[in-house]
Amino acid sequence: NQSLCDTGNAIVANGRLADVIRKVSAFGLTLVPLDVRQESDHHSEALDCITKHLGLGSYLEWDEESRVEWITEQLQSKRPLLRAGTWNEPGNEDSFTDAARNTLETFEMISEQFDSSLGAYVISQCTSASDILAVLLLQRDAGVTKPLRVVPLFETLDDLNGAAATMEQLFSVPTYVDSLQGRKQEVMIGYSDSAKDAGRLAASWAQYETQVQLAEVAKKHSIDLVYFHGKGGTVGRGGNPNTFDAIVSHAPGTINGQFRVTEQGEMINQNFGYSDRAERTLDLYTAAVLAEQHTDRPLPTKKWKDMMDKLSEISCDAYRRIVRDDERFVPYFRAATPELELSNLNIGSRPAKRKASGGVESLRAIPWIFAWTQTRSNLPTWLGAGEAINEILASEDGTTLREMYKEWGTFRTTINLVEMILSKSDSGIARHYENLLVSDPEALALGSKIREIHDETERAILDLSGHDRLSEDDRLLLRLMEVRNPYVDCLNVLQAETLKRLRREEEGSDEGEVLKDALLTTITGVANGMGNTG
Repeated sequence: NQSLCDTGNAIVANGRLADVIRKVSAFGLTLVPLDVRQESDHHSEALDCITKHLGLGSYLEWDEESRVEWITEQLQSKRPLLRAGTWNEPGNEDSFTDAARNTLETFEMISEQFDSSLGAYVISQCTSASDILAVLLLQRDAGVTKPLRVVPLFETLDDLNGAAATMEQLFSVPTYVDSLQGRKQEVMIGYSDSAKDAGRLAASWAQYETQVQLAEVAKKHSIDLVYFHGKGGTVGRGGNPNTFDAIVSHAPGTINGQFRVTEQGEMINQNFGYSDRAERTLDLYTAAVLAEQHTDRPLPTKKWKDMMDKLSEISCDAYRRIVRDDERFVPYFRAATPELELSNLNIGSRPAKRKASGGVESLRAIPWIFAWTQTRSNLPTWLGAGEAINEILASEDGTTLREMYKEWGTFRTTINLVEMILSKSDSGIARHYENLLVSDPEALALGSKIREIHDETERAILDLSGHDRLSEDDRLLLRLMEVRNPYVDCLNVLQAETLKRLRREEEGSDEGEVLKDALLTTITGVANGMGNTG
């Protein structure tokens, strides 16, 4: 700026250049702070290598109490565990695994960044207090001057059910509480993996209960708790096309004017791709967060909570009986859906599986939901719900269930979402995929059973809602389906035939490459046609 002024170019210096200088001064060079995310097993493996290297034994073999005690001692000590780069020094090759080196180098990288460039460190598969303390210790040992806020992510049903006990133990460690900036703790709730683990109905109740319990624990320890909602765009991954209702239906006392949520993939463009859309989306979020604070929404009564516990147990058992316990399920899933082909097309932001081996449990939630959406089955969203509703309606508790649907907005929202997904599903299209792609008689028998459960679930939802037709109150949705379903039906037929031919081709053949392109086109078309379900 001064150089330009000295050479007679003050107009340029005091114009655009001055604007840039002011913006950098106000906002810094970082456009958006990024979060770091890693699975808890990686941190445990790194600490295991460190304790073995120091001659302290195996961290992985210690019980939870020993881990917390040792980490707390290290946090109170100013002595570093390792010199920087110890894991790469000659003679230490066998002391540190590749995963441990990668983890330690990640923390070293964090220490080299500007404070505003990184936000939170999210711990996937978090199951214990030591998982959270481990990240704080590794940051400190790497020389991170301003540690990132440590955010545990509770994903599976067991993790959600144990979250309150985990945070209770964590908040009982003074060293950790003292590390919290402004006594504020962020907790991430996983919607995708919990639904994949237990089914949509059981998962949604576990998420609700967990947030209420965590709020009580935080209040007890005078901690300002902020929830980070790990939702996807689809209903099967916690999404809801009605943003306002989705926010207001959260448990009372859990938002408190603070709401953080993930926006992923196509939802970024859909909600923020254009300035008017972005403004409208932010208006909805703001209005909902404000309305939630000023809306009287009492917690469910004990009778309703007991009913939800019963519904969750029945639906979870029914869901897992098919997905986990039936040995025919994985072969059926891989044959009747494009799951394997989705992995090979490289259209996701992350690998389709967390581990190369393994079945459904190792599959990430996005391809799990996406594969079922392509066949118009949408199984993960409704499986288990119909069995639970039918059983309760046929019992002496049926009146209570109908009362809950009429008077409890959160429960009604959950049922209405299942109803919406069923209205978009088509068991006839799913049967067409089976007829073309599934040859195993046992798998075909399972497919027939799943379609029967689908039809029973539709009848159960209609019975509970009192509707004569699925989503009859949503005239816009019904009109949209009338217009686009004939086109999506054609794409489904083309996709099934393409899959049949592609599976006969040798890898790398010219015809196979053409079929892959055709498959990708149909996948895109079906996903767009299914909207918030795809």
